[in-house]
Amino acid sequence: MELLGVIVLIVSFIALLIIGVPIAFSIGISAVLTMFVGIAPMATFTTIAQRMATSLDSFPLLAIPFFVFAGQLMNSGGIAKRLINLAKVLVGWIPGGLAFVNIIANMLFGAISGSAAASASAIGGFMSPVMEKENYPKPFSAAVNITSATTGLIIPPSNILIVYSLASGGVSIAALFIAGYLPGILIGLSLMLVAGYYARRMDLTVGEKVSFSSALRKFFDAIPSLFLLVIVIGGIVAGYFTATEASGIAVVYTLALAMIYREIKIKDLPKIILNTVEIVSIVLLLVSASMALSWVMSYQNIPQSMSEFMLGISDNKFVILLIINMVLLFVGVFMDMTPAVLIFTPIFLPAVVQLGIHPIHFGIIMVLNLSVGLCTPPVGSLLFIGCSVGKVSIGQVIKPMLPFWLVMIITLLLITYFPQISLWLPGVFGL
Repeated sequence: MELLGVIVLIVSFIALLIIGVPIAFSIGISAVLTMFVGIAPMATFTTIAQRMATSLDSFPLLAIPFFVFAGQLMNSGGIAKRLINLAKVLVGWIPGGLAFVNIIANMLFGAISGSAAASASAIGGFMSPVMEKENYPKPFSAAVNITSATTGLIIPPSNILIVYSLASGGVSIAALFIAGYLPGILIGLSLMLVAGYYARRMDLTVGEKVSFSSALRKFFDAIPSLFLLVIVIGGIVAGYFTATEASGIAVVYTLALAMIYREIKIKDLPKIILNTVEIVSIVLLLVSASMALSWVMSYQNIPQSMSEFMLGISDNKFVILLIINMVLLFVGVFMDMTPAVLIFTPIFLPAVVQLGIHPIHFGIIMVLNLSVGLCTPPVGSLLFIGCSVGKVSIGQVIKPMLPFWLVMIITLLLITYFPQISLWLPGVFGL
C-alpha cells in the first residue's frame, strides 16, 4: 500500500506539472489522489481541507504577510535608491564598480525587505539603465542582478527561513536569522569576485569618485533605512519581541520612513496593499497545499522510508549531504522554493539529524540550494524578473550567468561541509 501511494504521488504530481497545472493545484490534487489509495473519497476531501486550513493557523506565519508588506513599502518608498547611493560610495569607484554596487545594494535591500523578488525588481529597475549608460553589456548586468538578489533569502529577515522553521517542527527563527548572515555575505563576496574578474576582462569603466562631503551625506541619508535591521534583528536576538512581532514593527517603521522621505502618499497605499495581498495569497495557498501534502506523505510513511533508504546507501554524512544537495539542485530547477522547503524538509531532516547534522545548518543548506533554482529555467522566478527589468531575453542571459551559477554551487559546498560558517554566530548569541 505504501509503495502504491508513493507511485501515485510521484506520477500524478509530475503529470500535472507537465500539462501545465499551477504548482499549488498540482500539489493539492496529487495529495488528494494519494489519499484515495487507502481512504474513501469523502473522508479524503474532508481530511485534506482540514489539513490545509489548520496549517495556516500558525502565529509565526503572520510574519510573512507583514514582511511582504514592508518589502512592498520599501520598493516604493525610496529606500532602494538610498541604498544604491550608499553602495556607490562604498564600491562605485572600483573598476567595474557598478556591478559591485548592484550586488551590495541587493544584499542590503534583500536583508531589509526579506524578498529576493522585490530586491531584483527594485535594484534592477534602478541599476539596469545606469549600467547600460556606462556601456555594461545588458546580459551581464541582468546576470549580476539576478544572482545577487538571492542573498536576500539568506540574510535576515527572510520569509523562506520562517517557512523552514514551520516545516522543521519549530527550529528557532531567531537562530535561523542569525545563522544566515555569514553564508549570505559569503555568497555576495563570491559573486563580487566573478563580477570583478569579468569587469577587468571587459575593461569596464571606473566610476566617479565621490567627494567626502557627498559620501558623508549619502551615508547619513541611508542610516534610517539600515537602522531597520538593528531594530528587527536586534530586538529578536535581545528577546524584546518575536519574529512575528518584529514583522509588524518593520511595517510601521518602513511606512513612517516612506512618509518622511515623501516617496509614498496616502493615495498610493491601496495599490501597495493590493500587491501585498496578491503575493501573500499565492504564498499561503502554496503553504497550505504543501503542508497537506506533507501530512499525506507522513500518513504514507514516506519520510521514514526515504530516511531508511538514504541511510542504507551510506552512513557517511558527507555522502548523504552531497546526495541531498544534488536532489535539491534538481528539484529547484522545476519547483518553487516555498513548496520545495515544505515538502522536502520532512523527508530529509530526520535522516540528517540522525547523522548528527544540526537542523539550523541544514536549513541554511536547503535555502541556499533552492535559491540557485530561482536563477535557472524553466521556472526560476528571479530569472524572469531580472530579464524583464534588464530588458534582455532568457537566452541572452544564460551564458554570462554560468560562472555565477558555478561560484554559487562552490560556495554552497563550502557552507555544506563547514557547518561553523552557519553555526558560529548562533553560538555566539547563545541561540
